[in-house]
Amino acid sequence: RILQLVYELCLKQIHVTKRDLFYTDVKLFVKQGDSDDVLEDVACMLGCTRSSLQVVASEKGVVVGRISFEDAGDPIDCTRMGVGGKAIPPFVDRVTNIRSDAKFILLVEKDAAFMRLAEDRFYNTYPCIIMTAKGQPDVASRLFLKRIKTELNLPVLGLVDADPYGLKILSVYMSGSKNMSYDSAHLTTPDIKWLGVRPSDLDKYNIPEQCRLKMTEHDIKTGKALLNEDFIKKNPIWLKELELMVKTKEKAEIQALSNFGFQYLTQVYLPQKLKDGDWV
Repeated sequence: RILQLVYELCLKQIHVTKRDLFYTDVKLFVKQGDSDDVLEDVACMLGCTRSSLQVVASEKGVVVGRISFEDAGDPIDCTRMGVGGKAIPPFVDRVTNIRSDAKFILLVEKDAAFMRLAEDRFYNTYPCIIMTAKGQPDVASRLFLKRIKTELNLPVLGLVDADPYGLKILSVYMSGSKNMSYDSAHLTTPDIKWLGVRPSDLDKYNIPEQCRLKMTEHDIKTGKALLNEDFIKKNPIWLKELELMVKTKEKAEIQALSNFGFQYLTQVYLPQKLKDGDWV
């Protein structure tokens, strides 16, 4: 049934969401997870990306800053997208004529930090492209990051929470997710630099105790498991930072920096990091 639907979409050259696909026969699929799994199997079997089957996920990621492009022929200027930014197109193959004078791509874990950076027009002072997938990255965000990083040849700096889940999010961008491992070559951006927030930053920037959180047993277990991951082991500094996190059993969110003022992130923390070249 999925093959039949995909064949129809390819003939008509139209896109649908995974939810649309599920609703073509809810009695057959029962729940969306089932139709999603079959779709991934079809993509794996055919040796292609899911998006090339004309099926996309709903928009989740956003981008703002020093980049412009055409989306299905419509001009988009991401310096004029306000605080909310431009939704990353689910059809990345329709993005053309990418232009930018940015010096780097700032990859942000959370929407709250993204909004602060966008509202303060951080990209005007430090020419950059800012994007977030608002947590666990979706396929469109991963494809878009790889596309702009490759075409513009820019470094990617990651800004995530100082906890195991921030690192797990970076790992999905860098090495892919297990359920889409067959498609990792199209989706991954291996050379992301960890800008912050790093465990060593908690003392370096004097983050007060009331802004630090105690790691739960599950956090510690996740952190210890990450110590055995290849993307951690191949970078001695990342390994050292994670070992420090597990040893101190402390974590902190990006928002912990707001203790020093709501604009501390954009006016002090990031400028100092960029000035010092403090990424690993």
